[in-house]
Amino acid sequence: MTAPPRSERPDAQRLLATLPLATVLLGPGQRVASVNPAAEQFFGQSARRLADRPLGELLGFADTRLGERFNEADAAVSARDIVVTMQGLGPRHVDLTMTPVVDTPGWLLLTIHDNSPSEALGEDSAGRDTAILRGPEVLAHEIKNPLAGIRGAAQLLGRKLEGKDRALTELIAGEVDRIATLIAQMQKLSRRTPAPVEPCTLHEAVRRAVDVFNAAAGDGAVLPRIEEEFDPSIPPVLGSPDGLVQVLINLLSNAREACHDVARPRVVVRTRFVSGLRLRSTDSGRSLRLPVEIRVSDNGPGVDPAMREHIFEPFVTSKKAGQGLGLALVRKLVRDMNGRISHERDEAASWTHFRVHLPLAVEDSHKPRRKAAA
Repeated sequence: MTAPPRSERPDAQRLLATLPLATVLLGPGQRVASVNPAAEQFFGQSARRLADRPLGELLGFADTRLGERFNEADAAVSARDIVVTMQGLGPRHVDLTMTPVVDTPGWLLLTIHDNSPSEALGEDSAGRDTAILRGPEVLAHEIKNPLAGIRGAAQLLGRKLEGKDRALTELIAGEVDRIATLIAQMQKLSRRTPAPVEPCTLHEAVRRAVDVFNAAAGDGAVLPRIEEEFDPSIPPVLGSPDGLVQVLINLLSNAREACHDVARPRVVVRTRFVSGLRLRSTDSGRSLRLPVEIRVSDNGPGVDPAMREHIFEPFVTSKKAGQGLGLALVRKLVRDMNGRISHERDEAASWTHFRVHLPLAVEDSHKPRRKAAA
């Protein structure tokens, strides 16, 4: 029997590059000597730009005493769920570990686990929001029937009246229509059975959404051109074709409104592979990879900082005429596809990013559909 060929010893640099944790090698004075791709993604900068920069310029600690411990580390130091700040990126909840390199005085290995995307994508408030939205599911028929009667009565009165009195009946009918639309939106949010998922081509969904978005605006509307940055190598994702289009239409509409008053408005849709993002499946306990990202970005002023942690919650809006259900519906549609959505503001570059993360169809199409943990 022939012995299997001996495998080559893995290269240390390649192993470091494959780690999903952001890993930074620090030289004397805690200056960056080397970073892996996950660290580049975490800091939002290339390895070349990070090289030789002091750690203190890159990370700020909300707890100054904890910062002093890391700055004076001569033994292994670790901390869980602490708040750090990065220029232009705002606060992040992270787990940090600092370890001296054996037999190499002055050299340290820093690992960073970013909890912020998990919190944003996990959305702990989902259960509470669902409970809030069950009301219309139960009361919809009871509310819609009298609404229809009120609208019909207003129309009958309107035929007998003129001038200002008739305008009042039109106002009643218009308000009834607005309430009926609100109930319909709430019913979508409270729907228990998600739409079936199937392999979807991202680029087809994006282009269909852009076409619908442009057509709805009308010929005379002046809109920012949708810039597309597609990775053509991305295979189909597992999702709902109609749900994906609806998600993208909502995000594009929000992006357009956000940069409406900017001198040179820009809206960019980008697709790419990302690493390290996983969710736990409630059925099997195993993790579900979400390696594909759709990012919708705009160069508007961004969401009010006081509202940024609540923008996916129902009835939260900064729009004067808004109802605060658009992003809540987007989150529900994405969650029904076993995906997650997050929001990020880059103050340094003056960009707002909405990121949708989805699983690949090739990994899950042969398995029964599983619901990811909230």
